[in-house]
Amino acid sequence: MALLSGVFIVMEVENMNTVVIVPTGIGAEIGGHNGDANPVVKLFGALSDTVITHPNAVNGSDINEMPENCMYVDGYMLDCFLNGEINLRKSKNRNILIAVNTPVGPDTINAISASRVTLGVDITLLKLETELKMTAFYDSDGTATGSVEGWEELIDQVSQHDFDALAIATLVEVPKEVVMEYLKNGGVNPWGGVEAKACRLISSHIAKPIAHAPVESGTFKDFREVVDPRMAPEMISETFLHSVFKGLHNAPQSCELGVGLNVKDIDFLISPEGCWGHPHQVASKHNIEILMVKENKTVLESKFGVKCDNYLEAAGIVACKAAGILPKYVRRPLEVV
Repeated sequence: MALLSGVFIVMEVENMNTVVIVPTGIGAEIGGHNGDANPVVKLFGALSDTVITHPNAVNGSDINEMPENCMYVDGYMLDCFLNGEINLRKSKNRNILIAVNTPVGPDTINAISASRVTLGVDITLLKLETELKMTAFYDSDGTATGSVEGWEELIDQVSQHDFDALAIATLVEVPKEVVMEYLKNGGVNPWGGVEAKACRLISSHIAKPIAHAPVESGTFKDFREVVDPRMAPEMISETFLHSVFKGLHNAPQSCELGVGLNVKDIDFLISPEGCWGHPHQVASKHNIEILMVKENKTVLESKFGVKCDNYLEAAGIVACKAAGILPKYVRRPLEVV
């Protein structure tokens, strides 16, 4: 607000809103392991009024450090938003339903209780009548995927309950030798792909925030070695649940167009260079500037978007727009007029 000759003039400041994605199961160097894109999301959160991301980027098993201005959105809901089919409304979800296979171990009960007393939300346990069976494997191009059984029965059962957001905690079946190879030598996280697939199937029918936590199978407790720092959150976690509860507590609700945040309010989509999927395609149609980060390599390859060497350069471009300046004017040399 400015004062001119005794008259107050209200000066509108345009909001800055960004979408940060790290697609699951493609071996992203940053964010492709276990919550290792948290610093990236925090960086763009500091430059934005709202930063939208998805569970894969910030879920670090029992750790989630996403900023307060972050909207935690599953892949299907993010697609609907970028398609312009829905708007997103900020929410603090206080009633979370968690669906689990039986038997339920004491670690799961304790994890639920711990999240209830620290987040201050109701978390209701629902034992599935039909097992949700998730089996992970690699596709021919090296990406992680898998099969999902029992998801339709899960939808039928959870639809009988009133809740704000849905957490799912079930075992992801992965051969022990595959897990050990990943822990020792890295590569593509084997279970993230099938988790994303299951959440997409279920989210498309319940239209509420959703995230999955893989129940620990015993392999991790048998493995006690120093690992790549990007995998470390997994090694120190017990149930992998708290990141999901914290994210769902801050997950936005979908709402009708004309209310909340619209795709036209988004300024940037920030992505690893090695991917070009549905989010990129629709962002391009909406004239959202796409920044592809070269340093964040994947097993895929893309040829589109504005290429940035690293996230620091991408952050500089976002900061320039927020400041109302062109990036070329913070570089040298400049051309003579």
